[in-house]
Amino acid sequence: MTDDVSTPETGERNDEPSALVSRLRLIEDQPLADRAAALAQVHDELRARLESGDSPRAHA
Repeated sequence: MTDDVSTPETGERNDEPSALVSRLRLIEDQPLADRAAALAQVHDELRARLESGDSPRAHA
């Protein structure tokens, strides 16, 4: 499993497992209010990704 998370700066998906860790480290250096908003965004993105995995996939 990879940490495939969109980056807020580019909106592009990143398949690197360390991308999420790097993103969280950047967030932790922000002021509290900004950190809370950024962590909420990460939470929403991860939840959406997990929930999208629940839908049936077409077989190729």
